[in-house]
Amino acid sequence: MNILLTGGTGYIGSLTCVGLIEAGEHPVILDNLGNSKPAVLERIAAVTGVRPAFVEGDVRDRACLDELLARHRIDAAIHFAGLKAVGESVRLPLPYYDNNVHGAQVLASALHAAGVRTIVFSSSATVYGDAKTMPISEQAPTQATNPYGRTKLMVEQMLEDLAAAEPDWSVTLLRYFNPVGGHPSGLLGEDPQGIPNNLMPYIAQVAVGRRERLTIFGDDYPTPDGTGVRDYIHVLDLADGHVAALRHRCGRAGVRVFNLGTGRGHSVLEVLRAFEAASGRRVPYVVAPRRAGDVASCWADPARAERELGWRAQRSIEQMCRDTWSWQLANPTGYPS
Repeated sequence: MNILLTGGTGYIGSLTCVGLIEAGEHPVILDNLGNSKPAVLERIAAVTGVRPAFVEGDVRDRACLDELLARHRIDAAIHFAGLKAVGESVRLPLPYYDNNVHGAQVLASALHAAGVRTIVFSSSATVYGDAKTMPISEQAPTQATNPYGRTKLMVEQMLEDLAAAEPDWSVTLLRYFNPVGGHPSGLLGEDPQGIPNNLMPYIAQVAVGRRERLTIFGDDYPTPDGTGVRDYIHVLDLADGHVAALRHRCGRAGVRVFNLGTGRGHSVLEVLRAFEAASGRRVPYVVAPRRAGDVASCWADPARAERELGWRAQRSIEQMCRDTWSWQLANPTGYPS
């Protein structure tokens, strides 16, 4: 199939592109390169032997989308493109609604006009907010606590409304927990622009000498060591989940929601110690107040994905740390410009 990947040169998009190529599919990437670099395309080619089709453009540009969809005869779309930092969304909510909600609306309209009826949406466990019961299943109430999470939830609701109005649509909502790691070759990994908003790339940048110390936001949460607990999932497991979802759901009408996580939580300090073991380097840190919008604990019940998609996460926190370190050590300043 010809699969449109919006945001396909980003962290998760690029590794999913590799997974699709290895599965025999034909990805077509649309990305405005606002948070990624063209070098990613050559890295994908180095890993797979295939350089994917690429269009530089914004998902909010309807004319660009219409031309791409007509030229490449797209069969299905995986929608990654969007802004993704919780703290930034609290400070700058309007760009999040513009990029995430408006972007998804323009994309869905273009797909509809082109006769494409299958979409896999890159959602987030953030839509569950401060869940009261762990692990979190897909039946848990949605109650996003920050603008980023609300934009993800709004897009989910929009796509659900679309599928209700147009019953031939196949809509799959993938709620990620915390993607980390990279390709074991060290060629592809997470390359945040500016100061990292997520834990693992920040730890890696401290370990490689790019930053002085890690800041841990809050050590007074109701968790075993006081630091936040999250379900960290290897990005390659996440990529496999997209391939499994696409193949299972393509052409199957209706809406289906799947958690993609490991089913186990690790605290910030646990991850830090695992990374120190993987890298052989000490990672100094300081403790700061909690960030607005953060929750104490969050981990998945991934049973539905295993039952329906035949998918489950395979890689350990140790492998996540090793592959992150392989990427960071080989690319201390990220991708070349």
